[in-house]
Amino acid sequence: MQVFCLATPIKLLVLGLFAVGAYADQQQPPAFSQTGLEGWETESFKGQTDYKIVQAGDQQVLFAHTQQAASGLGWEGEPDLKQTPWLHWCWRISNTYPGLDETTKAGDDYPARVYAVASTGFFRWQVQALNYVWASEKPQGSDWPNAFTSRAHLVALQSGDDQLSQWVAESRNLIEDFTSYFDNSDPQIQALALMSDGDNAQVEAQAWYSDLILSASETHPGCPTEPPENSAAGEGRP
Repeated sequence: MQVFCLATPIKLLVLGLFAVGAYADQQQPPAFSQTGLEGWETESFKGQTDYKIVQAGDQQVLFAHTQQAASGLGWEGEPDLKQTPWLHWCWRISNTYPGLDETTKAGDDYPARVYAVASTGFFRWQVQALNYVWASEKPQGSDWPNAFTSRAHLVALQSGDDQLSQWVAESRNLIEDFTSYFDNSDPQIQALALMSDGDNAQVEAQAWYSDLILSASETHPGCPTEPPENSAAGEGRP
């Protein structure tokens, strides 16, 4: 796992500026459950979110711990969305951030988020980024533009504390979402990533992520059936 430090406040670029790696020609991001962090790269904005692999029963999952920090973990590739338009994953969090205005720069923090980034031009910063987030205050199902740039849009797939300490399954059709939020019916995906961050509001959280899987089917492959091995002591008490 490599680390790249770029002086930019726009968390959108957590994906758009990853260096091209050995996995760039693959159609699927490397699976945490099989290869750990191999093939994933970090991008730091302020401090380092701690990412590591832990066990959830007999499956490996990704653990993220942000303590007033922001760094992302991403994979760069060129998947064929015409063949695999569905993005599936599972996530789980310890706590949300009550009182944030997530439409502002000061409130642009989430205990868990997953990015999909599409290229829109020759330069690497010419991108559109969908941020699927576990919101603290914005209601589930709402969406809004990123406070830093119009090139990113946020969608609250989960919100609040009702499902804390539970694995939650997510499935999104990337073609449909880019069409809906960017009027882009043929998104040229160049990267997928995730991030748990708390730098703007000076907050802390823990999150766990299963594999990010691109699929031809809308049927979710399923979540881990056991809690992560390190979840009991920390969840709900950041």
